[in-house]
Amino acid sequence: MGTKHDISRRNFLKTAAALSVFPGTGLSFQQIDATQVNNYGDVLAITADGHNDPYPVLENKTGLKIQKIETFHKNSTLGFVKITADNGSVGWGQVSTYDADISINVLHRKITEHFLGEDPSDLGILVDRAIEANYKYPWSYVCRALSGVDTAVWDLLGKHEGKSVCELLGGRPRPFPVYGSSMSRSITPEDESERLKKLYEKKGYPAFKVRVGSVNGHNKDAWPGRTENIIPSVRKALGDDVKLLVDANSCYAPTKAIEVGRMLQEYHFTQFEEPCPYWELEWTTEVTQELDMAVSGGEQDNELATWRRMINMHAVDIVQPDILYLGGVTRTLRVAKKAEQHGIPCVPHSANRAMVTLFTLHVMGALPNAGDYVEFSIEDTPWAENIFAPEFEVIDGKVAIPSGPGWGVTINDNWLDGAKKRVSTVENT
Repeated sequence: MGTKHDISRRNFLKTAAALSVFPGTGLSFQQIDATQVNNYGDVLAITADGHNDPYPVLENKTGLKIQKIETFHKNSTLGFVKITADNGSVGWGQVSTYDADISINVLHRKITEHFLGEDPSDLGILVDRAIEANYKYPWSYVCRALSGVDTAVWDLLGKHEGKSVCELLGGRPRPFPVYGSSMSRSITPEDESERLKKLYEKKGYPAFKVRVGSVNGHNKDAWPGRTENIIPSVRKALGDDVKLLVDANSCYAPTKAIEVGRMLQEYHFTQFEEPCPYWELEWTTEVTQELDMAVSGGEQDNELATWRRMINMHAVDIVQPDILYLGGVTRTLRVAKKAEQHGIPCVPHSANRAMVTLFTLHVMGALPNAGDYVEFSIEDTPWAENIFAPEFEVIDGKVAIPSGPGWGVTINDNWLDGAKKRVSTVENT
């Protein structure tokens, strides 16, 4: 529409190709070593003998053996994982939120046996082994459980090397831009606009995401007229200097999605997330091809073969794997690499302020094809408060990537003291 908010999909891709630059990174295609991109063929394939991923920390044995894997949870929402090596060093991770108690059961019954007694530097091989061994159970809870062990191993490796995970991956800890992500469809357009304006003035968020339609809504709105009202309302409240995104959570069939997308373009929104049922890749592709704005998706997808298909067909303009839904950092990095090979930015999904946002900050700080912002929930979530320190703080629209070893945080002992504990060891495997 002729303004700086009109980020056309076609113009974006043309500009990226012409400049050979990924937005927000300062890194060009020419700076990426093609031999590293393709050094083991299809980055999403699991090979017969397994493979480790191309990061220096995984190239040499640590000499350590994982001796114990512990889990801690209080309810069905949140569960932490602690791994201990034979020299006493530890690493902390988290299974996926929501039904975390089920993921923890799966972790101890189906995942731990593949890691106990093994060198943590064999992480890529161990992750693949755990997936293949559980081929009868695709894939959701297997991946949600695996993510807890994978993220704990990355913490252990960082502490072993004396580096942050961001640095292990080739990045640099620093304040990273975040966008304020609304999770609410119960809020009115007027109230949503008012609270976003206040947050912009107080915290300096450079962008916000709001909800349109309804979850798996079959073209139905949260209530009649909400979407048509919230789109112009938030733009008017925030003015032209704030970028705006929406999430439809699989609401629309293609024709309706395109209709909503054109309304979004009229008001200079920059990103349309999950416009169609996420499993209908051809529907999403149709919307992506039709609109002159970025279409994004992928948070629900946990099968690497689906990711290959999605990226090869350019179903979306921005990929959004969720680190804890997909099975951890290791598998997320592979999706990001595949997207990089196709010139597609990556912004992992991080819709709550537990450890998934911490993991995402570290990963985004290292990805050559990182998008401009990390997703940061603006909702009050008491269950995600006081669980680790230091806590997140938004300053001038940015959150600092912790610079300490591993994830750079300490789990709150008071939280752990009140949690249910379960242990798997080499001896009882």
